Amino acid sequence: MLLARRRRQPRKSGSLVQSLGTQIACSPSPVSVSCSNSTPCIIRQFKPHPPRKFTMEDKMNTTPSHDELGSGITRGLTNGSTAVTIPPELFEKLYLSPQNTVKGNLRRTFGNPTPLGICGFIIALGPLACSLMQWRGASSPGFSGIPQYCFFGGVLMLLGGILEFFLGNKFPAVVFSSFSAFWLTFAGTLLPQFNAFAAYAPADATSAADGLQAPAFNSGFGFYTLSMTILCFVYLTCSIRTNIAFVLIFVTLVLACGLITGAYWALAGGYAENATFALKLLQASGACLFVTTACGWWIFLALMLASVDFPFSLPVGDLSTRIPGAQRTRDAEA
Repeated sequence: MLLARRRRQPRKSGSLVQSLGTQIACSPSPVSVSCSNSTPCIIRQFKPHPPRKFTMEDKMNTTPSHDELGSGITRGLTNGSTAVTIPPELFEKLYLSPQNTVKGNLRRTFGNPTPLGICGFIIALGPLACSLMQWRGASSPGFSGIPQYCFFGGVLMLLGGILEFFLGNKFPAVVFSSFSAFWLTFAGTLLPQFNAFAAYAPADATSAADGLQAPAFNSGFGFYTLSMTILCFVYLTCSIRTNIAFVLIFVTLVLACGLITGAYWALAGGYAENATFALKLLQASGACLFVTTACGWWIFLALMLASVDFPFSLPVGDLSTRIPGAQRTRDAEA
């Protein structure tokens, strides 16, 4: 007896799609579905990759450099590398110089040397300002500060100037290097080994320090401080395109160097007769230098907060965007 075979009815497409949808929806892993008219649908399930654990090397490679610190920095990918754009006001705050274009990538390779130079400046200048004002019995010209004049003012500022030079920051490089030379010269003048004032001591003098009272020494040293006054005035003119705090530093430096010049020339005109007047001039110069030191501390704190990406920042009064440069003016006129 022949058994009639029952033909299997094809499943409707709607039920097939519904079945596949149920399998895909319930699958915990990503799946792919490939179907055709001649072959049944094939469902491929992919095994998910485990989450990648970041190593210490990855964290070190993703640590932002000093150029990326602060607000307002934009990042973009160009040919697989990260491009960092620093706003002009942030660049000026970090480097105390208007933004300029240099070749190479040294600014992202090395740290910001500006706080180094500022640190050497304020540590050397602060005690000198207090000595000129004769606080707590201190006296000018500050022989007790010779070591900090040499190492903080001389070595540290010279190092900062050299590093600024390699980064292409011309203005702070010249400022730091020239003040490094000033501190080393000032310390050398006070050291007896350099014979700067001992050479002016009278033949019958009992101490080499008697040369400090010689008119020739005071007159000659006054010309040196006068040269520093002119130099600080040049820096003051250039600093108008940096920030208000930096401008105040050079304003007070011009006043202080001018007062010190007047004090030494007054002593050259008569040490005993003009000693009281010269002392008042030196005290006034110490007050100006104290304001200079306070502005330096403000800039130093602002730079250090930016170096560690602190939640807030100190304003320094940016002027680089307020006073356009010559190149920007020429581009606007073109």
